[in-house]
Amino acid sequence: MTVSDAAAPHVTRYVDWQFAKAAGARLVPAGPKVTGAEAAQVVASVRAAALAAQQPVAETARLHAPGDAPAPVVVDRGTWISLNADSMSALMDPVFGKLVDAQKSAPNPTVQAIGGKVTGGEAGALLAFMSSKVLGQYDLAPHGTPQLMLVAPNLVQVERELGVDPADFRLWVCMHEETHRVQFTAVPWLRDHMIERVRTLASDMVPDPESLHETLARLGKQLPESLKTGGAGLTDLIATPEQRAQLAEVTAVMSLLEGHADVVMDEVGPQVIPSVAHIRSRFNERRKGVGAFDRVLRRLLGLEAKMRQYRDGAVFVRAVVDQVGMDGFNRVWESPETLPKPAEIETPSAWVARVHG
Repeated sequence: MTVSDAAAPHVTRYVDWQFAKAAGARLVPAGPKVTGAEAAQVVASVRAAALAAQQPVAETARLHAPGDAPAPVVVDRGTWISLNADSMSALMDPVFGKLVDAQKSAPNPTVQAIGGKVTGGEAGALLAFMSSKVLGQYDLAPHGTPQLMLVAPNLVQVERELGVDPADFRLWVCMHEETHRVQFTAVPWLRDHMIERVRTLASDMVPDPESLHETLARLGKQLPESLKTGGAGLTDLIATPEQRAQLAEVTAVMSLLEGHADVVMDEVGPQVIPSVAHIRSRFNERRKGVGAFDRVLRRLLGLEAKMRQYRDGAVFVRAVVDQVGMDGFNRVWESPETLPKPAEIETPSAWVARVHG
């Protein structure tokens, strides 16, 4: 029995995750055209690249995944949608459950079922869109087995668009994603910490029926602001000042994780990837070159903010390493208290002063 099946009687009035999977499977964009033999070769190549990335990343980051850590898996877009729907269900159903318990009366079962399918369809559409964008992801899997996923059709699509060497590009991406696998497996407390922080933030931000009207009114007034460059997307519109402060703390940790992975992938790159400078140059150009509709959607979803996480986090990591070395930087993984605060991401010397005295 899946997490979604187990939780369905209690919370499907909010999101029908099985319907989300079905909707995502119907809406997922077709991947690049490959033959069966080519697909098998790509999967084998990506698996080999993921394995080849492990030792260089461990030596550069000076972090080592335990021997029993799950190996990376290579997936297609449909599998990515299904696994992420399960993880979103495990993450969010306890939040929705609290809302169910807080309501004074149960809604009409028919209305409840329709509502769950509407939101499930919306979740499926979002997952379908994202499934064509993600190259790799470390799935925290709150109620399952965390694992690194590499999305084979997206790797093929992007390497073709960029005109880069496929073997080099796949290894370069695996360096970044392997760093995430090391972060969450070599630092035992980090996964539970992130799940709890995100779940708490989501619980605070999901409006209850009494505050829903006020949230929708604020959303209507401020929506144009979210379309401007530099915003954090819809979360900026529905968050209170207190929630924005919590969001900033979570964002600081995400910036650390993404920036650290970018620094490690580029540090390792020249040693084992001959065309790494060309790949980085072409990849950065691609990030700028999305169409108008895509830019609007990225801003609404907060994906532009994610791009800033790579940049700001990488600046933080490089500045700290320059001051105290990689071993000094790795004190960041000692406990939740040594994670950088929002202001410290922008002023790395402040983190060094606080943690290293």
